[in-house]
Amino acid sequence: MAFGAGRRARALTDTEEAEWARFAHRIAPLRGRRPIAPPPEPVLESAEPVVRLAAAPPPRPVRAGPLGVGGQPAGLDTSTWQRFQRGKMGVPRKLDLHGMTAQGAFHALRSFLRAAHTDRLRCVEIVTGKGGGEGGGVIRREFPLWLNLPDIRPMVLAAAHPHAANTGSVRLLLRRPKT
Repeated sequence: MAFGAGRRARALTDTEEAEWARFAHRIAPLRGRRPIAPPPEPVLESAEPVVRLAAAPPPRPVRAGPLGVGGQPAGLDTSTWQRFQRGKMGVPRKLDLHGMTAQGAFHALRSFLRAAHTDRLRCVEIVTGKGGGEGGGVIRREFPLWLNLPDIRPMVLAAAHPHAANTGSVRLLLRRPKT
């Protein structure tokens, strides 16, 4: 049986015809064909005038400044910063990036931070390692850049080394998720 054989096409309603005309008006016609005219605006038969409201613009995301390891960020009170910097906040989760490729470490960091933020954790620790050579390893060099990416930066409030002598590890103070 051929497609559509034996079936009668139903007539379109006025609403469906108007919707089709609005859609078809946006499409360029084939060569030699004339474009479909847009349908007229429907006339409402009511006593009250129609008021069209402009759509509200979407809320702008909070723009946090660039995050550096060790500096007190704006918007964080001094007592919380000192507790965080001195290691007085508990660290319920730790992520060790040793032995990973840069790409693997980045994906692990992103999923770890998303999970920690969702679980409403306040402080986490990331072990990057010191790396060999002058500037340290690739992960250690890239880590500050990763923290400032648009999908990670809104979750992180501050970053600091747990101790001045331990630069192969970074503690992150996470923002509280909005409820």
